[in-house]
Amino acid sequence: MNSFRKLTLDKSMELLKESLELTPGGMLGIRRPYNFIEGEYPVFIEKGYAGHIVDVDGNDYIDMLCSYGPIVLGHIEEEINDAVKAQMDKGFCFSLVQEIQNRLEAKLIELIPCAEMAVIAKTGSDVTTMAVRVARGFTGKNKILRCGYHGWHDWCVENHNGVPESITELTIEFEYADLDDLKSKLDANKDQVACIIITPVGHPLAKDVAIPPDGYLNGVRALADEYGAVLVFDEIRTGFRASMGGAGQLYGVIPDLACFGKAMANGYPISALVGKRDVMKVMEKDVFISSTFFPNSLEMAAALKCIEILERDNVIENIWNKGRRFLTSLEQIKKKYNAPITVSGIPPMPFITFDKVDELYKARRKEFYTQTIRRGLFIQPYHHWYICFRHTEEDMNYALKSIDEALGYVMENYPIRSKGE
Repeated sequence: MNSFRKLTLDKSMELLKESLELTPGGMLGIRRPYNFIEGEYPVFIEKGYAGHIVDVDGNDYIDMLCSYGPIVLGHIEEEINDAVKAQMDKGFCFSLVQEIQNRLEAKLIELIPCAEMAVIAKTGSDVTTMAVRVARGFTGKNKILRCGYHGWHDWCVENHNGVPESITELTIEFEYADLDDLKSKLDANKDQVACIIITPVGHPLAKDVAIPPDGYLNGVRALADEYGAVLVFDEIRTGFRASMGGAGQLYGVIPDLACFGKAMANGYPISALVGKRDVMKVMEKDVFISSTFFPNSLEMAAALKCIEILERDNVIENIWNKGRRFLTSLEQIKKKYNAPITVSGIPPMPFITFDKVDELYKARRKEFYTQTIRRGLFIQPYHHWYICFRHTEEDMNYALKSIDEALGYVMENYPIRSKGE
């Protein structure tokens, strides 16, 4: 297999140099170059269309990161943009709320099994943090049991620098798919746990995407009931992608609260906390939640139109069908090269991770993502990928061809070493 030539990224690198003088790290968090392959990936994007993005140097990529999940349809959806423009003509930021809020919340209540009431916010971190405050207000307890990534706020951030120890001590992590671990931590903190918050599909950073084992989520539900804890599903990634009602609906388990965002409005900044009436009602008087921008209506117009398209065009079924074929093909490619990789994920959220069979696993990973980006496939080494509605059959076939060629090149140049070599 041949290596493709390095991409021309001159303008991206110039802009990165400039941005490093303007903001810490040039940009925040997971978008920084070290989360990709430095020097091989673009840093600045010029535009997107359908299932593609184009960087500032003019390189065109099939986008299977989908802005880390919000792009469920495709880039530049005219129907959604037109709905937003029509709302803009009415005004969108007021001291009071607009009627469109009722329409969106009613739609969420119609679609999501646990939703008896809803509150609209802007980001995933907004609503996971809101859920924790609501659970504490409802139960009168302080401790949180968590599993998964839930955002950047003090109670859950993975890097504890800048966070008082007194806050971090109130949040306890438990292992996904291990009911014994969850039960032991509930026992150790008996009568102190306000909520159990979990991503129903496990997606730890740089690790395999984990489908819940049979009975696992039901077991979590039962333990929450037994110990008097509010059960929260963090559906920020799976909402409007695993199914219209999220992974809770897909796997038939109803939490007390659920957090939705990302795919809800195809890229417009909006999120929602939904849940059972008695729990949600604490926000009426007992728990304070407020934001100047939560009631802004442009994103609500985008969400209503996005949801309309998802239902009208059977988008989720389309994505699942493409994803099933994609995962099957990834397994065939793995077998073809006897590659030390793990193929994981649900069909809308596929992933490849490199097994730690020897000391070359990091080199294989680096070379694989170098070769895929050079071929115009935009995926990420440490975060699972996404399939969107506008990914065409040609896109999917090209992505698989790129993965095939890249993995073939990797295994030719980084074969598995036996012990002692």
